[in-house]
Amino acid sequence: MNETELLFTEVLNCERTSLYLNRQKRLDKKISSKISQVLKRRIGGEPIEYILGKCEFMGLEFKLNQDVLIPRPETEILVEVVIKQLSAVNCQLSACKILEIGTGSGCVAVSLAKLLPEAEIFATDISELALKVARENARLNNVESRIQFIHCDLFSSELQTLDSCDYIVSNPPYILTAEIGKLAAEVQFEPISALDGGRDGLDFYRRIIRESPGFLRKGGFLILEMGFGQCENIKEIFKLCKKFEVKEIIKDYNNIDRVIVATRK
Repeated sequence: MNETELLFTEVLNCERTSLYLNRQKRLDKKISSKISQVLKRRIGGEPIEYILGKCEFMGLEFKLNQDVLIPRPETEILVEVVIKQLSAVNCQLSACKILEIGTGSGCVAVSLAKLLPEAEIFATDISELALKVARENARLNNVESRIQFIHCDLFSSELQTLDSCDYIVSNPPYILTAEIGKLAAEVQFEPISALDGGRDGLDFYRRIIRESPGFLRKGGFLILEMGFGQCENIKEIFKLCKKFEVKEIIKDYNNIDRVIVATRK
């Protein structure tokens, strides 16, 4: 369906075919007013995902609001890479401990919980409002008992008892601070804290790469999503850390370096 069809089927609570079969039907004032309000929001630049209050990720439905970043198709690669790495090392898919840093809507953690039904999964976020959305999405997808959500800032004291993870994954903020105000109007509706990666966009990569060895077993994987043109700089951060070996760079659907995979020495 196109965007207009999505909006109308949601507001009218009908199938796409009904839009055309009943196109001569007169709408009552209440429905007409609701449609008008929705269209005004969209014309004003608000993303359709926030207007609908939901989106799809890895074939699953997720609730959304402006407290969390809208999941991008590219981030599905992050989930797929974890599954691929588990298969590549001939690991029993269920016998692993996975920590996600900065879970936001919970799309990555929830998807992993669905795909790895016996894995131990932990997901953190500095935002209590984001964690509220993530917990709701875990309930929506029937994995609420499978994920431990933790309110903390990256690897702060709340995580001190969590060590020997097999995988640490993250899609950290990576937009340069100076570029935030130049982003498309739609992106301006999203939480700045989930976008702003500091002066050069790499602040969170430095912290995650520096601090994660204390929580990752030897031979464990650190898997990070990254922005356009950041690959070489992030590889250099790994090199300076001296505790990781970069194993693989995965490109996205537009042939852009999107995910970096490193192992703990």
